[in-house]
Amino acid sequence: MNVSRPLFMIAGAMLLAVSTYAQRIKVTEGKLSVLEGQKEINIEYSYDNMRVGKFDKEEEYIKSRTEELNKKEPGRGDQWAKAWVADRKQRFEPKFDELFSKTSGMQLDKNAKYTIIFNTVFTEPGFNVVVHRKNAYIDGEVTIVETADKSKVVAKATIDNSPGKSVWGNDYDTGERISEAYAKAGKELAKKVK
Repeated sequence: MNVSRPLFMIAGAMLLAVSTYAQRIKVTEGKLSVLEGQKEINIEYSYDNMRVGKFDKEEEYIKSRTEELNKKEPGRGDQWAKAWVADRKQRFEPKFDELFSKTSGMQLDKNAKYTIIFNTVFTEPGFNVVVHRKNAYIDGEVTIVETADKSKVVAKATIDNSPGKSVWGNDYDTGERISEAYAKAGKELAKKVK
């Protein structure tokens, strides 16, 4: 029996699955090279009109998930809803900041010449229930503006399918998976800038 053919087919299927979820960064206006040579950068975040999973509005997702978890254990959903919002400042944004800064070599500074505004437009929270998993991912819009006058847009880009999962696969916590999606987005945007 020729073992190499099934192995080749499995490897091909895995490669196809990975490429299907590959992150894409597309410059839609201006040039990211405007940041070339900059030593400092300011980064701000927004979540305007964010869709989550199958929900067109984040509020609908939060309501549904909160009710679902509260039915299983009273108060658990309310706790989850607080963490869903708190994770932005405590986990997601710091991961993006860290990887963008580390990869680009720029220091974060509120008074930098330019500001990156990262608006998350879609979040797939994913899940991990040991025997079955779905990776998280985010889509975002990047707007680079002059810090002194944020109405002066110098470049825009989109980030699609920024994947989030932990290296060891023990990302049972939604926040852990999503924070990795922000880390990947920050790192890949910095590479694109460089």
